[in-house]
Amino acid sequence: AEKLDKKVRVVSMPSCEVFRAQPDSYKSELLPADVPKMSVEAACTSGWGEFADAFVGIDVFGASAPGGTCLDKFGFNVDNVTSCAERCLSGERGVLSNGSQGKH
Repeated sequence: AEKLDKKVRVVSMPSCEVFRAQPDSYKSELLPADVPKMSVEAACTSGWGEFADAFVGIDVFGASAPGGTCLDKFGFNVDNVTSCAERCLSGERGVLSNGSQGKH
């Protein structure tokens, strides 16, 4: 948020099932339809279309390295997530980063 110099909201969703069970008014207040939304998940990007417009995730497998190294190589770093957020705010939709940049 600081690097973007924009007003953003970070929402943690540890359980999609619990979120789905909430009243529509709560879900709409938390994730307004007219506001761009981007998921950041250290797992596959599929399934997030129900809640977000753009996705950062990992759709590849088979890497082996210390956790921090893998996360960085797969795009879970400030520069990549910020770049994807800027693209989302500019209207890009769908998978913006899927970890393939870290696959060698």
